[in-house]
Amino acid sequence: MRTKTGTLDVRRARAVVVAVSALAFVAKMVYAAQSRGPADVRIFNAFARGIAQAGPLRIYEHPMPHLPVYNHPPLASWMLLGLDELEQLGIPFGSLIRAPACLADFVSALLVFEILRRRRSTGTARACALVCALSPVLFATSGYHGNTDSVAVMFAVLAAWLLVDRRAPLAAGVAAAVAVSIKLIPVVAIPALAVTAFRAGRPALVRFGAGLAAVLLALWGPVLMTVPEPLRQKVLEYKGGRARLWGFVRFADWMGASDEFITALHSDFHLVFVLVCMAAGAWLAWVRPTAPAYAVALSLTLLLLLSTGSAVQYLAWPVVGLCLFGLWEGAAFGVLVGVVTVFVYSGASAVRWNDWALNLAALGWLLLAAGIVTGLRRVLAEPPLASPDRTPPVVGPRTRTPAAPSSPVNQQ
Repeated sequence: MRTKTGTLDVRRARAVVVAVSALAFVAKMVYAAQSRGPADVRIFNAFARGIAQAGPLRIYEHPMPHLPVYNHPPLASWMLLGLDELEQLGIPFGSLIRAPACLADFVSALLVFEILRRRRSTGTARACALVCALSPVLFATSGYHGNTDSVAVMFAVLAAWLLVDRRAPLAAGVAAAVAVSIKLIPVVAIPALAVTAFRAGRPALVRFGAGLAAVLLALWGPVLMTVPEPLRQKVLEYKGGRARLWGFVRFADWMGASDEFITALHSDFHLVFVLVCMAAGAWLAWVRPTAPAYAVALSLTLLLLLSTGSAVQYLAWPVVGLCLFGLWEGAAFGVLVGVVTVFVYSGASAVRWNDWALNLAALGWLLLAAGIVTGLRRVLAEPPLASPDRTPPVVGPRTRTPAAPSSPVNQQ
């Protein structure tokens, strides 16, 4: 049972997190309004115009010469259509395309606080949330780059929070479906959420599945019926960029591996790594069913660690998860890899990294691996949350209330 002092501490800490996160959101939006951004901003603008011409269903077969492949799920198409309408009202597209990610970062910081305050101290929850709100990686990828990665991650973590902390499995299923309909990366977290719903009982599993299926059917169904083959080729089978900038691909290139081996990493191992991320998240959800956010964090952090694709915006994938794992994990990755984004975005192209960026990114990969290990150890050592809808009681001497002779004593 929470004391009045404890409740006041939580309210004060929440107010600090909200205030700092709001300031970070404003700073990102001001920066977005004043900066041109990388080529992706212009590419998304062209995508939006193409969707306005062909519609959000036919866009996958619509010819768009001189543009990268349109590999975004259906909800992203509807979002771009809406942004194109707003641009017609005179709002600059450069600000519009970066607004969803900046807003998602604001929500993610609040989610970090709300999830951790029930499982750790209020001070730890506040510190980790502030690290998330002020992460240099998110400032660069959301406030400057402007992609949908942070939005997808936010909805995946939101689904975990709704599922257990709010005991709202139907809404959790909806949030999970929205996540994978914005960008496909949170698909690695779906098994963890499903396992958590299963452990919560049949009613929770049915409601979670109903919310997930209903939204997926509404968003993906029309596209699958209209242009199934282009959707499969451009979205479902997309393997990421082929540049050799990050992780196993970069290390293999450094060690002089053959082009055939690196090509195999890009293609043959891609699905294996995805399955590893799914299995790891499902396992953690099974052993810690009252903390699915940790399982989602493990899936998303592993996804970047094992990724054979290379793009600077991918660096946003593990930030929220590392902040859930712990203070130093989130802060260390955010600062070091934030420096990488500075080198990348100050260069001529976001897909050509200089030596400083490549070397620091290699250190960032090692730091990410270390953060996953230490974070996972901390999660497994943390006592399970017995009652998801309230903060665990402070451990102390237990007093026994004598029961009436005519009534049995209920042991909790």
